Amino acid sequence: MSKDYTPLWKELGLDLVKHDGLLSVLSDAYKNIYLSQKNRPEGMKYFDFVISEVHGLRIEELYEAKKEKRKVIGTFCVYVPEELVLAVDGVYVGLCAGAEVGFEEAEKYVPRNTCALIKAFMGFKLSGLCPYVELTDLIVGETTCDGKKKAYEIFDEITKKMYVMEIPNMKNEEDRQLWLNEVKKFKNKLEEISGKQITLSFLKKSTEIVNQKRKALQRLSSLRAYDPPPISGLDSLLVNQIAFYDDPVRFTMKVNELCDEIEERVKKAEGVVPKGTPRILISGSPFAIPNWKLHAIVENSGAIVVGEESCVGYRNFRNLTDENFNSIDEGIEKIASRYMSIDCACFTPNTERIDNVTKLYKDLKADGVIHYALQFCTPYMIEAFKIDRKIDFPFLRIETDYSMEDFGQLKTRVEAFIETLK
Repeated sequence: MSKDYTPLWKELGLDLVKHDGLLSVLSDAYKNIYLSQKNRPEGMKYFDFVISEVHGLRIEELYEAKKEKRKVIGTFCVYVPEELVLAVDGVYVGLCAGAEVGFEEAEKYVPRNTCALIKAFMGFKLSGLCPYVELTDLIVGETTCDGKKKAYEIFDEITKKMYVMEIPNMKNEEDRQLWLNEVKKFKNKLEEISGKQITLSFLKKSTEIVNQKRKALQRLSSLRAYDPPPISGLDSLLVNQIAFYDDPVRFTMKVNELCDEIEERVKKAEGVVPKGTPRILISGSPFAIPNWKLHAIVENSGAIVVGEESCVGYRNFRNLTDENFNSIDEGIEKIASRYMSIDCACFTPNTERIDNVTKLYKDLKADGVIHYALQFCTPYMIEAFKIDRKIDFPFLRIETDYSMEDFGQLKTRVEAFIETLK
């Protein structure tokens, strides 16, 4: 980090000793996993910088935003409409949930056999290690699984600032109406806490900003289809993770600059691995920072990850919000419709996800799919069986968590799967 942020961390109530330890571990892991890569695009230096300042400069920016009376809205899920947060001049940020941190503390509140993501977001808070949680004015949850929605009840007792949006279980007309009402209620909540009314011009502008970010990520995704691959899966994953933290306008600019460079690489047939390297699509549960384990295993086992059918990946940017609206009500309807198109495993039936996995597999010219599910994440674990029965391409099911205990076992299984693709 370029400066000492200790006074700021102290003011936010972080456990400074544990926090220093966390940043040290994160820094070492990043050096070993990311900075050891060869032939990375120059444009990745910006994203390296963002990670180096993820608890520094970005936290300072949020702190300054709060001093300007802007509201910081923390989220755990891609169902929370970013357009509405930006329309009240708010700041939208993802919260800490990607490392095995504070699990002992979390298990005082939730069962041990709870998924790692839930235990992580509780553990980060209970251990005093997430400055993002401390800076939020509102934390927005969603009912995408039973574990989350019950954990949010406890998290509200701890933080006193939870707001939960109800996600329907199905996508019938009455379910879509329920969701539209939830989006309208969220709009009202944002106006209430910000003291600002959403206007048509603000809503149009915020929708454009979020769509431009999605278009930049779509552009990056499409470039991963080339062989030899011009960027690693690890670097692409990092960009997709940072999409939830960084200022959206600055982020979009930097992703497009990276894509400009990558397009030049494509013209020169310059890749990060040789042409013909086995190409893997990873499908399933989200990858919150710093969950880089599976990508690191795949790319250190003689293959390349060319896409993520995940909330931290394709599911986040696949569809744009229709910007063709002429009233606030119409805009809210367009926003609600776009978010209802997300094919989370929480829905039943969820046949469109199988279609989307197949389409992404073909578009990115993958050779095989690894279905990744966090342990105890029942929706994705069950959908893995459904997808395996429906598709006709090489498929490997993996269930894991954030620990390194199964690293060797996973590496053996992944290496054996990759051998079958050669």
